[in-house]
Amino acid sequence: MSSTIPTLNPRLLGFKCIRCNTMHDVGDYAEGCPLCSRAGYPISVAPAYSSLPPLTANTGGYGMQVFADRLPYSAFRSLGEGNTPVAPLDQAAEVLGLQSVTLKLESSNPTGSHKDRMTAQFVARAVAKQAPVVAAASSGNAGASLAAYAAASSLKCVIVTTPKISSAWRRAIEMAGAELHFVDDPLERWSFIRTKVREDGWLSATNVLNPPTGSEPFGVDGYKTIAYELASDPKTVQADTIVVPTARGDLLWGIYAGYRELVEERTIAQMPRLVAVDPFPRLELALAGADWRGAFPGASPMVSINGTTLAYQAVAAVQRSSGLAVSVASDQVLRDQQDLARAGFYLELSAAAALTGLRLACARNAIRNAVLIATSHGYKEVSATA
Repeated sequence: MSSTIPTLNPRLLGFKCIRCNTMHDVGDYAEGCPLCSRAGYPISVAPAYSSLPPLTANTGGYGMQVFADRLPYSAFRSLGEGNTPVAPLDQAAEVLGLQSVTLKLESSNPTGSHKDRMTAQFVARAVAKQAPVVAAASSGNAGASLAAYAAASSLKCVIVTTPKISSAWRRAIEMAGAELHFVDDPLERWSFIRTKVREDGWLSATNVLNPPTGSEPFGVDGYKTIAYELASDPKTVQADTIVVPTARGDLLWGIYAGYRELVEERTIAQMPRLVAVDPFPRLELALAGADWRGAFPGASPMVSINGTTLAYQAVAAVQRSSGLAVSVASDQVLRDQQDLARAGFYLELSAAAALTGLRLACARNAIRNAVLIATSHGYKEVSATA
């Protein structure tokens, strides 16, 4: 098995708070911006770079490696993540009166979800730091992804989850050699890992705070590559709306950050509108004035985007892209999941929610060309009920 020595990108200047814009040195910020944290605001930080190379100048490697010079680690171990295909949904476009609707099939990544883009960069950081243990709080996709990438880099991995985890996800994690640690309350996962990070030097791929900041910043930056690919593909370069199933906003922020770079570099003329799809009202309420640091009670069979908390990065990504948030009903999502399957695309219920969200967004905004981020395939789900 070949190995790659992780190499920090020399263009990486440090990490900037996404709220107060304070620059911090290159380092690990599991608990977000120290200044904002002291003020009572758990806020994530994001990598800041000196002049990045043009998007078209990246020609080496495959998948995410094509964009290595625009990522925190310009050399990292890849399992083939990125370069995911796009596919038209012509019938949906016709029904909704749009010029095009396109699926971005993140289900084609090595472990079947978008999480691999984040994990590749996170594991590079863990290898470079010689972390004794890598961990994630996960209901499924993030755990399966981290278990696989950790195994490929010979890292000890612990996935903290609840007994409700799908048997398919559990088997994938255990087959990769990771250890499962069970807690009863999903929020307890964060406190358990936070203690291990502080006391034992673990490195966490996912959030450790409540209220949350979001996942590990080196990793989240990997999601920029979705924007890069969409902006480079003739079939999606004209997209004016990107629909993203959302929990705490890691994917949403990453896509926003990628597009923001391309707008600032004048690679594209305009930022697409981001539509965040919630399983019940969370982000909608925050955008309407509710404190995003509060609790948003609710439950849904869309397990990958479930949860009662928000992160500031989700609010910021929607606001800064002039986007919106929509809340989808599980019974309609189940119907859309079936419709997508009968069109040839069997997606996880949380991924199918993107189509339901597009329907709602069309009633609120003028949309011509939409891309749905199909975050994960459906083979991991044992069952889903409304």
